[in-house]
Amino acid sequence: MTFDELGLSAPLLRAVTEKGYSEPSPIQVEAIPAVLSGRDIMAAAQTGTGKTAGFVLPILQRLSATAPAHPHRIRALIITPTRELAAQVADSVVTYGRHLPLKSAVVFGGVKINPQIATLRKGV
Repeated sequence: MTFDELGLSAPLLRAVTEKGYSEPSPIQVEAIPAVLSGRDIMAAAQTGTGKTAGFVLPILQRLSATAPAHPHRIRALIITPTRELAAQVADSVVTYGRHLPLKSAVVFGGVKINPQIATLRKGV
């Protein structure tokens, strides 16, 4: 199976190729079509199996396929249990979404809030 067979858009396929991935992992084969069709998923897999791409890729596709939201309205929220994981997911959103007209931000505690508020006010 290839990422193209999963129904991902050309900009996402380009980003996946640039990342060096040639075929989806088992968790991605199961998760991507489910999320693309609007279903909720709950999945568990070991570190390094591609879980993040399994939900980030279809979320980005769904967001890019719909009309832009009203300014300053958030259309997706990904909650993680740690700052480190939040930063990792944010990096994946930037990496996979580099060819899409979407904005994102990572927000977490333990750092100054004003720069984060300013980022959100600019629109994400």
